[in-house]
Amino acid sequence: MDSISNMIIVMKNGSLAGKESVSVPYSKMKNAIAECLKKAGYVSDISKKIKLGQPLLEVKLVYVDKKPKITEVERISKQSRRVYFGMKDIHSVRNGSGLLVLSTPKGILSGKEARKEQVGGEALFRVW
Repeated sequence: MDSISNMIIVMKNGSLAGKESVSVPYSKMKNAIAECLKKAGYVSDISKKIKLGQPLLEVKLVYVDKKPKITEVERISKQSRRVYFGMKDIHSVRNGSGLLVLSTPKGILSGKEARKEQVGGEALFRVW
């Protein structure tokens, strides 16, 4: 199972169900993705907790006028097919209302940050 896909689907389903927060198994990669989503305003807070000896990442979701900020996600790179974007290939998602998340040599960045840093990388997913 793809752990990044699992994380973004849990966040999408939790926000559509009206949950205040969701928990996913902790990893450094998931923590970096959550930090990127926090900077972009898709999640309000992240915290690492330990439950039954296992580390968990608790993500608090954001709602605007009782509507979830995360309504749809699309995984781009999969385990079977990796997709890489050069700096010139990075475009806005949904005319600026969405977010592209990339894994770059400078860490996990949003599409806007990657263009500012002038780096490309593996396109992980889109969220809107």
